[in-house]
Amino acid sequence: MGKRNNMIPNGHFHKDWQRFVKTWFNQPARKYRRKTNRVKKARAVAPRPVNLLRPIVHCPTFRYHAKVRAGKGFTLAELKASGLNKRFARTIGIAVDPRRRNKSVESLQQNAQRLKEYKSKLILFPLSEKKIKKGEATPEECKVASQLKGEVMPQGLHQAPAKAKARVITEEEKKFQAYITLRKARADARLVGIRAKRVKDAAENPDDVTKAPAAAGAAKEKKAKK
Repeated sequence: MGKRNNMIPNGHFHKDWQRFVKTWFNQPARKYRRKTNRVKKARAVAPRPVNLLRPIVHCPTFRYHAKVRAGKGFTLAELKASGLNKRFARTIGIAVDPRRRNKSVESLQQNAQRLKEYKSKLILFPLSEKKIKKGEATPEECKVASQLKGEVMPQGLHQAPAKAKARVITEEEKKFQAYITLRKARADARLVGIRAKRVKDAAENPDDVTKAPAAAGAAKEKKAKK
């Protein structure tokens, strides 16, 4: 039976339905083909890493924005902060996404630091062995270089959710009145304009006792008692 307001399953197989059935018998073979293609790609790009370096980004929407994951690419501002340009960054295994924007200084600094750390660990093979430029690796460093086959710098991408430990409730927490606190906060937000006007009127007319905020409050209390 279908759940809730969904349609009740009632198949009408009056046609030559065998012709319309989709099979997936080649699934194991495709799995094997994908694996061999990954190995071929890794051998072709060796000793370079198989994957690109990705930035740390926060998930969208209010529900998931506390979680972090790997983004598509680094922004141009992040590359600039780490002393790189987008053309050179793409040649050394860094993913670049010019459409992405930094909405906070913290994310910009975090990803700029991630790029700097990647640069410090990177073994950059020289274009010409006869003339080694600044930042390129020596022949000894090139010999010890090994290919990274997994995720590039996974530190910080997979954060474990923080768990609060069980503890005894304090006396202050027991005395705390949540409902009254919320209602008071709502009243303060609602009356902010009225109270500001009272203060302004009292400053303009210091002789008028009725304009004073304290007097107005006392008058209201008197009226309520009646």
